[in-house]
Amino acid sequence: MTPLSSLFVAGPGGVMTDEVGVVTGDLELCTELSEDGKLRAQVRYEGAEEWYAITGGACVLTDPRDHEQVHSLLHGLLHRPEG
Repeated sequence: MTPLSSLFVAGPGGVMTDEVGVVTGDLELCTELSEDGKLRAQVRYEGAEEWYAITGGACVLTDPRDHEQVHSLLHGLLHRPEG
């Protein structure tokens, strides 16, 4: 399935990741949905190559058509440049 990505600015406190802890600043969100319905959310610094798994950023979707809405919701929660 096609991954979705969006640029955003992390709010105060940043985004917690499994690999490196908190990341802050200008970031990119990517959500990928596997064939079995598992959604994985990752972030990276804008323009970087290495992705980090968002802590608690995995779930199972019962309908793959929900991928875009879940991505948009997650982007809205993370994109908080002013807090």
